[in-house]
Order: sequence, then C-alpha cells, then structure tokens
Amino acid sequence: MATPREIRALELTPVEKAKEVHFKNPPVSFYEALGQEEGMKDLMYDFYDKIYESNIAHFFPQDEDEFDEVKFKNSKFFIQICGGPKVYKDQTKDMELNEYMVRLHDDFSITEKSRIEWLGTMREALVDKAQHVDIELIKEFWNYLEQFSKLTVNTFEDGSTYYASYTQAKED
Repeated sequence: MATPREIRALELTPVEKAKEVHFKNPPVSFYEALGQEEGMKDLMYDFYDKIYESNIAHFFPQDEDEFDEVKFKNSKFFIQICGGPKVYKDQTKDMELNEYMVRLHDDFSITEKSRIEWLGTMREALVDKAQHVDIELIKEFWNYLEQFSKLTVNTFEDGSTYYASYTQAKED
C-alpha cells in the first residue's frame, strides 16, 4: 500500500511548448482498487474541495451549486477514463474522451504554474483517499495525469499561447 511520502514523491516534469506528449490511460485496476465508482467519486470530491481552497479556485464556479455540478461531471470523466462505465459519453458529442477534455480546457488561460497547483492538489487528495491502493497503480494514474495535463497548458511565461493539437498526443 502507498505511503504519503511515496505519493508526495510522484514525479512532475515540465511542459515543453509544442512538444509531442505521450500518455496512457489509467488502468482499470486503479479504478477497481480505489473502490470503483464510489471510490473515484470520493477521491474527486475531496480533490475538488481542496481545489476550492487553492490558488486556482478562480478557474471554477464560485456558486456552490455550479461547483457541485463540476465535481459531479469531472467525477464521471475520471470514472470513465479509468475504465469504469461509460457515464460521461453524453457530454463528448462523439468526440474521443481525452480529446474532448483537451478542447474543453482551451477556453481557459492555463499556465504551467496552474498545472503544477492542480497536480499538487491531486497529490494531496491521493494522500487522503488512496493510501489503501498499491503505489504502482497510483503511479500509473499519476503518469496519466502528469502527462495528459501538459496538453491543457496553453499560456506561457513569454506571453505566447499554444493550443495542443490532440493529434500530437499519442496514447501509448
């Protein structure tokens, strides 16, 4: 089982603008070990409660009911992307799930600093909700998040913007 120290030590690599990103969807074994739908929902609700207190809370609705809807929808996304039931398919309008999520983030000005805050908040949620899961499964989930999140960064320190082409993202 995972320790807080192991989870907090998960690697974070920087975004390189226009560089091809390789990722692999999380394994269904992570979803199962977490507790399937209820476990994923528990993780994601804890994560978004932490987000609400983070430096990137401004990206999310401040109205409590609207924020609850974000938690609900994003939980469905993670349930499906981790191999659970196809509970998010109505939102994607026949677009591949990962591509849909990249395009959804195009509407926000996301920096590397915001990405790091997002990932750091997820680490803390994993510490709180996933210590019962084998560290190797957590690492596979983390690798997906860490690599895939690079595709959402679209605003860079030099003031330039770049919107990742999903065709550049190769699912291994």
